[in-house]
Formats: sequence, C-alpha cells, structure tokens
Amino acid sequence: MIAIGCRALLFDLDGVLIDSTPAVARVWHRWAVEHGLDPETVVRMAHGRPSRSTIRDLLPNADIDREDREVERREIADLDGVVLLPGARDLLNILPPERWTIATSCTRPLAEVRLRAAGLPIPKTMITSSDVKIGKPDPEPYLKAAAILGFAASDCIVVEDVPAGIRAGKAAGAGVIAFLTTMARRELEDAGAGWIVKNCADIVASNNGDGLQLGLRC
Repeated sequence: MIAIGCRALLFDLDGVLIDSTPAVARVWHRWAVEHGLDPETVVRMAHGRPSRSTIRDLLPNADIDREDREVERREIADLDGVVLLPGARDLLNILPPERWTIATSCTRPLAEVRLRAAGLPIPKTMITSSDVKIGKPDPEPYLKAAAILGFAASDCIVVEDVPAGIRAGKAAGAGVIAFLTTMARRELEDAGAGWIVKNCADIVASNNGDGLQLGLRC
C-alpha cells in the first residue's frame, strides 16, 4: 500500500468513474463510416478528448459545430452499457463533497446524462468541455476544477485513464493516478502517470480535516 496526501481529488469521468466505452465506440464507429474514415482510428482518437477536437483533426474543413451537435445528440441518446466502474461509488461516498469534483471532456448535458445513468451524484463544481476554451491535454480543465474547489492544482491529485488527461493533469501541476481501464500500462507510463492502479477499488481514502489521505494498492 502506497500512502499519499492531497487537498482534493479531481476525477475524469469516462473510464474512471463510469464505463461508457461501448456507447462511445458505437457512436464514433458509425460517424467514421459515414465520413469514410477508419473506425478503429477514430474511436481511439475520440476517447478522453472533446469531440470538437477529434472532429477538427479529422475533418478540418467540415462544419464543426454541426458535426459536434450531431455526435453529442447520438451520445446522449445511446446509454446502453453505461455502467459504474468498480469502487467508484464507495470511494465517492467516503469523500467530503468539497474535496472532489469531475473534469470531463464531455459536454455538460452529456456528462449529466451519463452520471444519472450510472446512478452517481452530479457535483455542483463539475467542469466539462462546455466550461473551458481548450480541452485536454491542455491543463485548463484541471486548473479550473481545482480553483472552483478553492485549491491550487498542485495540491490536488488527478485521476485519469488516458494519455491526454494524464498530460493535462501533469501540465496543471497535479500528481496523477492512472487507471488500467482503457489503455495499456506502457502508454500511461509514457504520458507521465505518477501511480498506476486498476480502478477506484484500489484507492482507500480518509479525511483528516486538512486534506485527504490516500492508500493505493499498486
């Protein structure tokens, strides 16, 4: 058990607290086929990034707003297989509400729909792609998530599952715990993750009043 301390935890959503991988893959696979793109490449690119970024990289001359609205509409409509990941509910139940929040590349409507589908609370302080100008791997999402809780990002721990999110957390100055829910260990290591565990079930947390004490089963 590895012991670390922090003032707050900043969670990514998909691949960390919930698993929406089947729905994400279905939506982006269909979108890729419609646009004559390789589905496997598109699905891989889309995970953990704002949809606008993926669309802009793949179709720079497209109507980005229109394509983004259509992808979001499909993702909101497709909740089949959106489930809670192991340990997520137990960990959040332990954490004081002022000591954690979510910073996700989803839009706010999509994030709220998926949280409700998984049966998780919607934090008042949640940061989504609707709240930032630049998404992950830029540090803005995690800088804002920490600030809205009243902390410096350097006093927080980010919990992520993909390289773009890990790099965002590192660039914000936070330590990063990475989960083996989406990517191979080597990819998480290369992105700079400080600690790697399977999922939330491998994190034990307690609140000492001034901050959080975490135990990691690495």
